[in-house]
Amino acid sequence: MEYVKQISDDLYWVGASDRRLALFENVYPIPRGVSYNSYLLMDEKTVLLDTVDKTVSRQFLENIRAVLNGRALDYLVVNHMEPDHCAVMDELVLNYPQLKIICNAKTMAMIKQFYDFDIDSRAVLVKEMDTFNSGRHTLSFIMAPMVHWPEVMVTWDCTDGILFSADAFGTFGAISGNLYADEVDVEKDWADDYRRYYTNIVGKYGVQVQALLKKAAALDIRTICPLHGLIWRENISWLMDKYQAWSTYTPEEKSVTMFYGSIYGNTENAVDILAGKLADRGIRNITVYDTSKTDPSYLVSEAFRCSHIVFASSTYNGGIFSTMENLLHEIAAHNLQNRTFAVIQNGSWGPASGRLMKDILSGLKNNTILDEELTLKSALKPEQEITMDQLADAIAASVLPEFQTKSNNEKEISAMKKYVCQVCGYVYDEAEGDPEHGIAPGTKWEDLPDDYECPLCFVGKDQFEEA
Repeated sequence: MEYVKQISDDLYWVGASDRRLALFENVYPIPRGVSYNSYLLMDEKTVLLDTVDKTVSRQFLENIRAVLNGRALDYLVVNHMEPDHCAVMDELVLNYPQLKIICNAKTMAMIKQFYDFDIDSRAVLVKEMDTFNSGRHTLSFIMAPMVHWPEVMVTWDCTDGILFSADAFGTFGAISGNLYADEVDVEKDWADDYRRYYTNIVGKYGVQVQALLKKAAALDIRTICPLHGLIWRENISWLMDKYQAWSTYTPEEKSVTMFYGSIYGNTENAVDILAGKLADRGIRNITVYDTSKTDPSYLVSEAFRCSHIVFASSTYNGGIFSTMENLLHEIAAHNLQNRTFAVIQNGSWGPASGRLMKDILSGLKNNTILDEELTLKSALKPEQEITMDQLADAIAASVLPEFQTKSNNEKEISAMKKYVCQVCGYVYDEAEGDPEHGIAPGTKWEDLPDDYECPLCFVGKDQFEEA
């Protein structure tokens, strides 16, 4: 039986969801499944916007037949030629022999790569801002190359203010009855999926996404219909703001995420201690991840969320621990920018992972690598706490502008000295001063008057020695 959703008087969602698929594109875990969205416009001419993945083709074809109710399918608009959106194209051609296919020149070339049917006789080629009239509706076509394939375009229904946005503005997650973003708690239940989808699928192409956002800004968008996930008809600015931040590589939050590759737990221990010190310095929402346990797609998403990233790795076979090395290459492949990095390395006899991690990170644009770093030789030692504190101070000062002043004050205080009266044992502490006798805290020994006397035994300054 068909499962369709009516969006407007003449527009229907005819897609389907897949909750069995474990890996999207055979690489990204999708524990909540994914939806494949397709839209059928029932105007004077019937127009289908994109198809679905082969795995849900039976449901999709039932949906199409039910909505058409005996009418022919006149046109298919191909916004994106990736197989999860075009896998049923050949079956549509068989079922609807007169079907015309609206596409651009790059899409037409790809259709020939995937299929053997005669596309030349069916193609209606369009280019930037060409229009098509289906009766009541006028559709315009806007090219969006590399969002995230080179042939991608989006379709603008200027009649109803609907943007059919291809893979832009999509998300992981199956549709569970609620088709619209305003019917669910997006912030609580969907925000992480939206970020992980964007960062891993589209994240490399920030410049191209920016170009599409500028085109979209000129449109009076009332509804966004993506190829994956929820339809947006309210609070569209929330989604646009997220895309603006992600595509300009602007952190969502001034905070720290920490990734570690640890063999026997010693590198992990150092990361936990550093995380605690950062929390003591006022940093909130710190996250810590084991690269051997957490899929890289989640870590790439976290890297886009946070302003600061700590990479901690054991040295393994003279190089970077394998899961950390994989993560670093994933982050580099997604063109991460505008972040601050810190490095911790471990090596029992030849620590090398720090230098190698920095080599990869230094190839990314517009990032800062902190000079402060920590080197472990097998395990963290008590005498290294000073170095750990210096690293924590550097990170905190970079995350929290107000910490810089606090840090400087603390450093000044720690640099102050103490002087002991050799007669009675009274201690003059520069940090504390001697307020009872009119000497303010912070007054250094050399700034005391020459006639200063011990407040207990009244001997002069010459009877004091530095503690």
